[in-house]
Amino acid sequence: MSGRAPKRGFASRPANPERWIKASDAPSARGADAAGFTARLTIDVTPELRGRIKIAAFRRGQTVADMLRDLLAREFPADEGDPS
Repeated sequence: MSGRAPKRGFASRPANPERWIKASDAPSARGADAAGFTARLTIDVTPELRGRIKIAAFRRGQTVADMLRDLLAREFPADEGDPS
């Protein structure tokens, strides 16, 4: 009888996370607007706040990412002098 293969988790981490994050071979469902999103933003929130955000997005029929992009765009509008 042979030994068991090492148990793998449900999802394994990519070998090269930077390459995996930057990979954009598949076209996005958002279309042309996706080209404008070039940075990933990571924040720490409590599990309770995360739950409230997810419920609010679901009730609005949006993804959390789209809802937060809209919120950030409203709170931080582009100024005339911005280089973007």
